[in-house]
Amino acid sequence: MGAAAEVLPGPEPAVLGVVRSVTGRAWRPRLADERRAYELMQAHDLPDLLARILAGRGVTLADAGQVLQPSLRTALPDPSSLRDMDRAAERLARAVEAGEGVAVFGDYDVDGGTSSALMKRFFNALGVPLTVYIPDRLVEGYGPSAPAFERLKANGVRVVVTVDCGTQAFAALKHADAIGLEVIVADHHQASAALPPAYAILNPHRLDDTSGLTELAAVGVTFLLLVALNRVLRARGWYAAQGREAPDLMSLLDLVALGTVADVVPLTGLNRVFVTQGLKVMARTTNAGLRALAEVARLDRTPEAYHLGFLLGPRVNAGGRVGAADLGARLLATDDAIEARELAQTLDVHNRERQAIEAMVLEDAIARIEAGEGRASAWGPIVLGGEGWHPGVVGIVASRLKERYQRPAIVVGFLDEVGRGSGRSVAGTDLGRAVREAADHGLLLSGGGHAMAAGLSVKRDGIPALLADLDRRLASSIRAALAAPALWLDGVVAALGPGADLAELIGRAAPFGAGFPEPLFALPDAHVLYADVVGEHHIRLSVEDAAGGRIKAIAFRTVGTPLGEALLGARGGRCHLAGRLKPDRRGGPLELHIEDAAKP
Repeated sequence: MGAAAEVLPGPEPAVLGVVRSVTGRAWRPRLADERRAYELMQAHDLPDLLARILAGRGVTLADAGQVLQPSLRTALPDPSSLRDMDRAAERLARAVEAGEGVAVFGDYDVDGGTSSALMKRFFNALGVPLTVYIPDRLVEGYGPSAPAFERLKANGVRVVVTVDCGTQAFAALKHADAIGLEVIVADHHQASAALPPAYAILNPHRLDDTSGLTELAAVGVTFLLLVALNRVLRARGWYAAQGREAPDLMSLLDLVALGTVADVVPLTGLNRVFVTQGLKVMARTTNAGLRALAEVARLDRTPEAYHLGFLLGPRVNAGGRVGAADLGARLLATDDAIEARELAQTLDVHNRERQAIEAMVLEDAIARIEAGEGRASAWGPIVLGGEGWHPGVVGIVASRLKERYQRPAIVVGFLDEVGRGSGRSVAGTDLGRAVREAADHGLLLSGGGHAMAAGLSVKRDGIPALLADLDRRLASSIRAALAAPALWLDGVVAALGPGADLAELIGRAAPFGAGFPEPLFALPDAHVLYADVVGEHHIRLSVEDAAGGRIKAIAFRTVGTPLGEALLGARGGRCHLAGRLKPDRRGGPLELHIEDAAKP
């Protein structure tokens, strides 16, 4: 197998001289200034590779300690730094004291589901009823509506907290105000200068908010709301009067971690602390719903951020996409192990249904794009609408198209005269702002989001105008972002050894995700001993490095792509490989998850 892994810095200006790989990218060293790594190594007594990984992600001397050992005690901001927080917490405290009807109105995705379950668990710990309302994606669409508020009012609700929605719900919140409902918005989507009429709007993207917490998911905002509410109840002596202990907020961080990772917000700052501590809570499996979900997902190891995003999150999402919208929130809020098992199994079935529907829509979308539809210019975004495309999978399909064509993609599904769509963007292009501006100019019925993702509704005949508008707004930023595409590498693996130490070392920099990417390494001049298709979409390989060390490798979702064809064609030959080094669950110490390849 060779000696222990040797990792060397990638040479300038291109790692291994690769200026155009199989996927058309130059291989660039992530770390631009070697001195930053050296300073980290010296100041914190770190191994060279770990220091390089941290420095390449912008970690400074001042924040290295918090990155390596995140502490909620030191990182948690004063919730009052968020605009309207004190007003919101005081109103909820009065509702708790007076026994008023309170409801949480959540979005149907993971962020909304975890936010709703978070509030439900907190109120359960108070011994106070809380109504959970999750709208049906197909029938009600995204966000609050007048009919939903009418139903809540009729059921005795006086205060509604909208989570992961509400910032742009002008008409619905005006109606709520008219019928005497007081609404608190806990959201993280981009806001216009004008805000809807609500009792309080908690959103770090408000133009008048100075908290600096714009990277939070809605579940993070909701957690801060509960911290503030807990503080008010304690200060008023409510717990003592009720003979109750205050809820254990730390025990709820597993939900905060799941919602944060699944919503693909940056794993930096407070989000990083939430996820790190939440994974520790999740490892104790105290949440019956998460435990049942891990069982159906066959997660039999300590959870990592990857598992939240790719195993647990999609199953929670499946209820809102193709099943009952409230299944995910119900699962995450229940303490009944039998109910949790039944809900988790139902969500797993829905997830398989979602995968089948997604595959059909994706195949249709790719065929239409290859036939010339969906783009107005060479550098413009993809905007595509399809008859009968299930609105529950359009976001996933948009993500797949973005990955395949390396540009923002919006996919709209039409089941009637109004299409519901979702978009995903590339770094450097603010899709959410462009969609919101298109809505402000009357091109959409509704629309908004954040830089990397957006949601919208549009009339059947509105796609051409939307495509033209977004092409005008975004083509220049897309071109700037993609004119010189690069794959950013953390180093070159010169020789692969047993690998356990290397895996442990990489793991010390975890969790990885949006804004804090998993390390990528180049394996030079690899001899491809074996390469073949596994499953329907993946390619499994066995490769040998220059020193004779062997490693298993896999390239996910590459069948039929240029990368997949190049890997299959390299059998018996040599090529440079780039990818992630991961623990091998099938017996070996490491395996390579391939992202790219190049001719030596």
